[in-house]
Amino acid sequence: MTARILIVDDDPLLIELFSILLKAHGYEVLRAGNGVEALEKIEKENPDLILLDLMMPDMDGIEVCRRVRAQHQVPILIISALDHPGTIAEALDAGADDYLVKPVPGGVLLARVARLLWRARAAQSPEPQRIEEG
Repeated sequence: MTARILIVDDDPLLIELFSILLKAHGYEVLRAGNGVEALEKIEKENPDLILLDLMMPDMDGIEVCRRVRAQHQVPILIISALDHPGTIAEALDAGADDYLVKPVPGGVLLARVARLLWRARAAQSPEPQRIEEG
């Protein structure tokens, strides 16, 4: 099953670059240019993972993260130019699962995406049954 990844950023060039990278590795990509559009897409499209920028007009990424986390367990990976420890802690406290600082090397992004998707799928799998003999 192909994972559906929602990229939320107000920079169309960055969305395009991430889209090319993710599609080349077999992911389906959804796009949103702001927080309001992101919340609408999450409800309609049910993505498997969200890549979320923090600095956006109308609704910042922290608020988007809080609203998503209040209703969904979808993994959220923050990708932001903000590298202040307080900002990182605020994003994680708001419900983000991971945080990367721009610019992000493609290999690092792909590794984090794969790991978050693996964790999410493992969490949804039923507990393995224990078989005892004797």
